[in-house]
Amino acid sequence: MEKFKNKRILLLTTRFFDYEKAIVRRLETLGAIVDYYDERPSNSNWTKGIIRVAPKLLTWKTQSYYKRILDETQSKKYDFFLLIKGEATPEFFLEIFKKEHPETTSIFYAYDSVAEYPKFLKLNVFFDRNFTFEARDSEKYDVHFRPLFFIDDYTRVEKNQLKKYDITFIGSAHTDRYTVGENIEKESKKRGLNTFFYYYAPSKIIFYLKRIFDPHFKKFNIEKVKFQSLKHEKVAEIYKESFAILDINKPFQFGLSMRPFETLISGRKMITTNTEIINYPFYNPNNILVIDRDAVEIPEVFFETEFQDLPKEQIEKLTLDSWLDALFFDHQDEYWKWWK
Repeated sequence: MEKFKNKRILLLTTRFFDYEKAIVRRLETLGAIVDYYDERPSNSNWTKGIIRVAPKLLTWKTQSYYKRILDETQSKKYDFFLLIKGEATPEFFLEIFKKEHPETTSIFYAYDSVAEYPKFLKLNVFFDRNFTFEARDSEKYDVHFRPLFFIDDYTRVEKNQLKKYDITFIGSAHTDRYTVGENIEKESKKRGLNTFFYYYAPSKIIFYLKRIFDPHFKKFNIEKVKFQSLKHEKVAEIYKESFAILDINKPFQFGLSMRPFETLISGRKMITTNTEIINYPFYNPNNILVIDRDAVEIPEVFFETEFQDLPKEQIEKLTLDSWLDALFFDHQDEYWKWWK
C-alpha cells in the first residue's frame, strides 16, 4: 500500500504475544517510519500486575517514562499516532502530545471491552479516530468497529495434513476458561475424540496471587498450567495437526480474539463459546460450531465434513494490511457493522 510510504508514525502498545512486532514490521515494509514504544513503563510481572490492580502505586514511574517519550518525540513531525490498548497510558501524556503535535492524526484501538477496562472511555476524547474490537461497545459508544487480524505464520498450514488432535485449545488462563475447557475435554473423551489443551499463565507469582482473590483460579489444576507462551510458529504447527480449534471467550467479552482469524486462515474448523460470531461476514455453520459454555454439546456431524474455504474477499478483510488500512485510512464500518 503506497498510502504508508514515508509516513512517520508513533506507535504505543503493550506487548501481546509478538503481534506488536508484526505490526511494526509490516508498517516498515509498507514504507512507513515507525517510532515504537512499549505502553508499559516495564514488563516485569510485578509492574504488569500493579498496573491492573493499583496503577496509582506506579504513578511516579509512569510519569517519568512518559515524560521521556515526550522529550524524545517533541521535535519530530508525525503523520499519525496510534495507541493500542491504552492500559497504562496517562491522560497528561495524551493532552501534552496533542498540543505539541496538532497536525498529527491520532488513533486509538481497544482490544478489550469497556466492561473490563472502563478507562477507555476517558481516553477517547484525546483521539481523532476511535476503534474497538467489541461490537457492543461500538454500538453503545458510537465508535468504529474493526475486528482483529491474522498474521502470515498461519497461512502456511497444510490443509490436507493428517490430524493428530480432534480438538485443540491454546490460550491464557483466565475467568471460567478452565471449568469450560474441562467440561469440553470430558465430553470429547466420551465421544472418543483426541484433545490438546494448553493453558498459559505469564508467571507463577501472578497465578498464585489470582488463586487467592479469584475463585475461578482455585479450580485450575496447576499441573495443567504452563508458564511458557508458545511462539506463533509452534502454535501454527499444532494447528496443522488439529481438526478443530477451540475458542473460549471471557463471559463478559464478545469481541473476537486473534484465534478465530488464525483458525479460519489455517483451514481449520472452530468450536467457540462466543455466540456473537454468527453475526460476522465469514460465519459458516459448517466451519464454526457455537456451543453453550454452561451445557456443552458437541455433535458428531461437525467432524464429518471438511472445512469450506473462505471467499477471497473475506480473507483479505481479515489480513493485517486490511486492519491497518481501516485504522489509518478507511474505517470499513459499511463492511463490519452488521447492525447499521
